[in-house]
Amino acid sequence: MRIFTGLSLALCLATSTLLAEKPAESDVTVLYDGGDLSAWEGRSDLWSAENGEIVGRTTAEKPIKGNTFLIWKGGTPDNFELTAQFKIESGNSGIQYRSRVVNEKDFVVSGYQADIDFGNNYAGILYEEKGRGILARRGQKVTIGADGAKEASQFGDEAGLASAIHPGEWNDFRVVADGIHLQHFINGTMTAEVIDHQEDKAAKDGVIALQIHQGPPMTVRFKNIKIREIK
Repeated sequence: MRIFTGLSLALCLATSTLLAEKPAESDVTVLYDGGDLSAWEGRSDLWSAENGEIVGRTTAEKPIKGNTFLIWKGGTPDNFELTAQFKIESGNSGIQYRSRVVNEKDFVVSGYQADIDFGNNYAGILYEEKGRGILARRGQKVTIGADGAKEASQFGDEAGLASAIHPGEWNDFRVVADGIHLQHFINGTMTAEVIDHQEDKAAKDGVIALQIHQGPPMTVRFKNIKIREIK
């Protein structure tokens, strides 16, 4: 596993039941502990550390022309469980994983995204930034074939799942990436699932990053970001 130097991640998850269990604190590595942003890189005019939170903010006076990201500098994890709390107060955001940096100057990445938005239209879906677009909507399990063809089934009601996500309040996001099996959970409930067999597109590892989306002024907050390895 290509991951950050000096970090020890030890818990093996073998079943969906185990994936649903909360990891012991001794088994997790903290990506953001409420301090400064020295472990991250991004536009300093858009990202800040405030009151133990990572805050991404744009204004009407200085709109951005494209999506930009705060990128964790710790490495390129492959199989893992990531947990974070988020509060979105306006706009659109997301948590990138198994992603790659495509523009270092402007902090732009491409790859899998655990989507977040204030309007609750996309929160929880699996989106591929600068790639294949929406891979699974909320409540969908999608199997992507080697040729890119998608086979989708519905495991939950999209609107019903949205009602358990609370814009303007703190929510828990959990991302599980285990081989070609990807799962998103918000507030303990699975929101999207993908089995990605498209080998030429399916990322096996990559950076973790947080998104500020172009468009109207927005504010998003993150805290308690942790990761553990799946072996």
